[in-house]
Amino acid sequence: MTIDSIITGTVIDHVPAGSGMRLYELLGLGELDVSVALIKNVASRKMGKKDIIKIDADIPVNLDVIGYVAPDATVNVIREGKLVEKKRIELPGRLTNVIRCRNPRCISCCEQELDHVFLLTDRASKTYRCLYCETKSS
Repeated sequence: MTIDSIITGTVIDHVPAGSGMRLYELLGLGELDVSVALIKNVASRKMGKKDIIKIDADIPVNLDVIGYVAPDATVNVIREGKLVEKKRIELPGRLTNVIRCRNPRCISCCEQELDHVFLLTDRASKTYRCLYCETKSS
């Protein structure tokens, strides 16, 4: 299998195996009119197996989404074929409009213009709770 190198774009590396497609969907990468490669189950010395996403365009990516799905990922920014920045990702303390509250009585479910906001309440278990009703995310 051959995947071309990126001249200008972003590489999301160290995504846990099997999480790449969820990240692809949450970032809305299927809606882009650019080349995007999702490479699944790549051999990794550190992780055993991992997923990698390559985006062949200079577009902003939501680091909070990446941190939520793959908190130990790295985001590599490529310009003119060279690595210009490497970002280490962590769990975000606050998620806005990334996940939705599953409590049907929560105000965020019935007020259409209200943001869906979740706060990190337990870093060890990666638990997020709704800002409005404190329902645990699924």
